Amino acid sequence: MRVVLLGPPGAGKGTQAQIIAGRLGAPAISTGDIFRANVSGKTELGLQAKSYMDAGDLVPDEITVAMVKDRLAQTDAKGGFLLDGFPRTIAQAEQLRDSLRELGHGLDCVLEMVVDEDELVRRLSGRRVLVDGEWAQRDDDKPETVRHRLQVYREQTAPLSGWYETEGLLTRIDAIGAVEEVTERAMDALAACGGTRPDGPDAG
Repeated sequence: MRVVLLGPPGAGKGTQAQIIAGRLGAPAISTGDIFRANVSGKTELGLQAKSYMDAGDLVPDEITVAMVKDRLAQTDAKGGFLLDGFPRTIAQAEQLRDSLRELGHGLDCVLEMVVDEDELVRRLSGRRVLVDGEWAQRDDDKPETVRHRLQVYREQTAPLSGWYETEGLLTRIDAIGAVEEVTERAMDALAACGGTRPDGPDAG
């Protein structure tokens, strides 16, 4: 299966992406991993991206999309994949759709992990890091900062939900509960998308 995973900061996307991808027998692909691989490998796209990053600018969509398309064309992703962290905007989603068409296929399902904002603030502001031998709260995990991050998410990325809904691809799942419970909800949702529950290494 070819799946996009959506959800705000603190929803548990990273954890679920790895587990669900394992159950699908497909790679979990994040834009962060793609950027690091291209930059460290000094690919043409990586060098272009690095020039923007070094200048403190956002990497243009066309470079990001080209990196993603290149990754999705690799052998391990031909039978399916799970995208985490991309697309972030409707413009990127449209370019992803076009890129997949060029590769001869499309998305099977878009899973949106839904969590109440107060719960997200509780999760994120409850994180601690070790500083000089003492546990402390990171500046970007303070409640007011967390709420700002969630506002930015709603403004920039949440509109994707509506776009994918009109495309007939969106399924929302409750992301509150034990990790295993959320995973089972996700697998049931994917079953509804694909007609059968896609567990196991031969799924795709």
